[in-house]
Amino acid sequence: MKITGGCHCKNVAYEADVNEEVVVICHCTDCQRLSASSYRISVVSAEQNFKLLNNEPKIYIKTTDSGTPRIQAFCSECGSSIYATSVNDVGHRNFNIRLGTVDEIEKFSPTKQIWSRSAQPWAFNLENIPRVETQS
Repeated sequence: MKITGGCHCKNVAYEADVNEEVVVICHCTDCQRLSASSYRISVVSAEQNFKLLNNEPKIYIKTTDSGTPRIQAFCSECGSSIYATSVNDVGHRNFNIRLGTVDEIEKFSPTKQIWSRSAQPWAFNLENIPRVETQS
C-alpha cells in the first residue's frame, strides 16, 4: 500500500510502500521511553520503498539491551519520531515507520504485539476506562 506522511511540523515528509499486514505494537521499555507512552505502533517498509520528500531527519543511535545498535530517526524541529531501522545492511533494511506519522493512519490496524512482558498492566484492556469525545 502506498502511503505518505511526516512529522508534526511538516519539516520531514516521506512516501513509502508498506505491508499493511505488518502493523506491530511494541511494548518494550525502549519504545515506552522513546515515545513517552506505554507502547509504539509501527508499519514496515522496505528501505528501497521509502523516500524522503524534503528534509533529512535527525538520527540517534540507540543500543538495545542485546547490544544491537538501532537508528531512531526524528524531526530536528518538532521531535516527532519518524522511523527506526538497523545500522547495518544499508539498502536492504526495513524501516519501522511510526504509525502516528502516517497520513492514512485510519486504514491500519495492529496485527501483532511484541515485548508484551514489558507492557503496562492496563495496556491490554482500555474498555473500562471512561472516554470523552474531545478534551474537556
